[in-house]
Amino acid sequence: MTAPNEYASVRYLVDDVQAAVDFYTTHLGFTVNMQAPAFADVIRGPLRVLLSGPASSGARATPADYAAPGANRIHLIFDDLDAEIERLRSAGLSFRTDVAGPGGRQILLADPAGNLIELFESAQRP
Repeated sequence: MTAPNEYASVRYLVDDVQAAVDFYTTHLGFTVNMQAPAFADVIRGPLRVLLSGPASSGARATPADYAAPGANRIHLIFDDLDAEIERLRSAGLSFRTDVAGPGGRQILLADPAGNLIELFESAQRP
């Protein structure tokens, strides 16, 4: 298990820990750092996603006045967004939005629990 301070961490609440682990590792290039029945964390580069199932301590309810569904999402950068979209569609995944964006191109994908992932390609090419 890696030291938590090596990563920026984001917590996502999920209905099914194994389904979430399978989604992130199969489709988005994450690797499992630690997994238990109620919780797992997966990593990709400097990003650590904490997948908290219903029985985990991290799944405690957020106060209603702080809840903003859909406002937060992780942001993954790709050099060729079209190729990534095609790869994911070929794997049977569907997207929540069309490709859009003036400062770059982005599209939204949801994990099995409905948490959003933004796939992004910068308008600035090296």
